[in-house]
Amino acid sequence: MSQKTKIIVSVTNDIYTDQRVRRVCEFLVANNYEVTLCGRQLKNSKTLPQTTYKTVRFKLWFTKGALFYANYNIRLFLYLIFHKTDVLLANDLDTLLANHLAKKFKKNCKIYYDSHEYYCGVPELMSRPKIQKAWRFIEKMTLPKVFKMYTVNQSIADLYQKEYNRNDIKIVRNISDIKAVDTSKSKTDLGLPTDKRIVIIQGAGINIDRGAEEAIEAIKLVDNCVLIFVGDGDVIPQLKSQVEKENLGNKVLFFGKRPYHELMNFTALSDIGLSLDKDTNINYRFSLPNKIFDYIHANTPLIVTDLTEVKRIVLESNTGIVLDELTPQKLADAINEMLNNTVLYDNFVANTKVASKTLNWDNESKVLKEMYC
Repeated sequence: MSQKTKIIVSVTNDIYTDQRVRRVCEFLVANNYEVTLCGRQLKNSKTLPQTTYKTVRFKLWFTKGALFYANYNIRLFLYLIFHKTDVLLANDLDTLLANHLAKKFKKNCKIYYDSHEYYCGVPELMSRPKIQKAWRFIEKMTLPKVFKMYTVNQSIADLYQKEYNRNDIKIVRNISDIKAVDTSKSKTDLGLPTDKRIVIIQGAGINIDRGAEEAIEAIKLVDNCVLIFVGDGDVIPQLKSQVEKENLGNKVLFFGKRPYHELMNFTALSDIGLSLDKDTNINYRFSLPNKIFDYIHANTPLIVTDLTEVKRIVLESNTGIVLDELTPQKLADAINEMLNNTVLYDNFVANTKVASKTLNWDNESKVLKEMYC
């Protein structure tokens, strides 16, 4: 076998729930790369499962804000310049500066850039123009210099192509690997009610403007049904407070972060999967969350908001309902329609099985094969 190509992959999260990065790293290992994945260590970070690649998690002085990003990029930069590698893979703009600067010390090294979102359009930056301007400056300095770039959907690729006149941006969607679906645990094993229908919101980004509040209001209007959150995000503490205040503990359940195989077990046991991002900023408008494909692979019909990329997948595959407007009443009506119409529901389930045959990581990773091999 030929000598392995060394690659250092960097993210700013704690690695535990980043399934896109896991899939890319496993792909690289399978294609003769020696992979090191760098992230950060938080106080509540869980022990990582065994992987086929090396993982490094930095302990930092700061956990949020400008000081965190500065701290992380300095720590990453120092790691990169003192470790040999042939390729650097930066995930999102918040890791790209350190990779860009480290490249100056590595003459024959190439930078690949995986943009998981339209970074300068995230709501946290849209509401703070000065900080957004700083990130835009970093992007303009670094992005044009990357060797190859790919992102999560065509809409975001089009935005970057227009801004930076790059016609070589590839698309690698956040499609899960179908083999990951696990139903070894029953509802009882997972603490789910066995006598009620289940609606799920899952994933690592349960944040502001992603419809969680409307989902809680909607579930009040659906009989014999519970809403479950499996994952974490900025709004979870407020949601828990709301549920406690309104005494909704029998209608809304929280299960926190779970290993991916367990997350998919919850998903497969659910009757409906929700993806309710709002069109409040350009990043959400063109988002295509992992959960869309997780639901399809778990044969769980979807209810989604009317966003460009999400709508396209659901309508083309006919795997669920697209809301024309997100209100608690309209969401409740859609849930009731799906749960009470057996023919409609069974048709959606059947279509998820058909869609899974093409919407899977084996097909999606062919793009990576073109770029890395």
